[in-house]
Amino acid sequence: MDLTTHRIFMAELARASGELIRPYFRDPSLVVETKGDATPVTAADRGAEELLRRLINAKFPTHGIIGEELGNERPDAEFVWVLDPIDGTKSFIAGVPLWGTLIALLHQGQPVLGCIHQPVLGQLMIGDGEQTTLNGRPVRTRRTTRIEDATFLTSDPFNFRQRMGPGTDALLARAKLVRTWGDCYGYLLVAAGLADVMIDPIMNPWDIAALVPVVRGAGGVITDWQGGAPYPADSTVAAATPELHAAVLAGLKT
Repeated sequence: MDLTTHRIFMAELARASGELIRPYFRDPSLVVETKGDATPVTAADRGAEELLRRLINAKFPTHGIIGEELGNERPDAEFVWVLDPIDGTKSFIAGVPLWGTLIALLHQGQPVLGCIHQPVLGQLMIGDGEQTTLNGRPVRTRRTTRIEDATFLTSDPFNFRQRMGPGTDALLARAKLVRTWGDCYGYLLVAAGLADVMIDPIMNPWDIAALVPVVRGAGGVITDWQGGAPYPADSTVAAATPELHAAVLAGLKT
């Protein structure tokens, strides 16, 4: 399946949404609301998703859309776009640039194309499961195979322990370096060969879909925390190599 047209359009979507979002970042007048699930939302989140939907409907009127902020349109279509306008809104509102826009394309329910866009840092990562690029240049995961040599990332260590059990402390203690460079930016770091493991214990479809082709296209492995299919799922474990991924899953089960 030739996704060249879709890949070009995905980059256009990312850049257009980035132009809208960028002025809101570190704007002291930005109003932060709290949604029913106790997560924050801003005019940047809603405005970016509205823009993305308009552009998609104009270009591909038969395609479906699933979005975090504005619900679903034609979710059973052959091709469906999955949108998270700002993944990492908590970082966004704190003025920390560890957030990004996630855009995915599903074909018959499975992610075939995805992007992570960090407009403030000027980073656009796009993957199709076979190749991943960062600003147009191919990237690959590191060759790390042991936890003891790995840089280990997670968005929230409290949620990590709560969901995956007390054994996580022993797993983290084995890693060479542990940091909370989380949300979608952690997956960008793994795919770019700058970190080795990223774990998120609580995920939604719009959080996950774009990450699957990005991580796989860079040579990494991504599943749910029990080793199952990563999409749809409610958690993710991404690692640089199959050996490291297997070691992390084994550590989570002890």
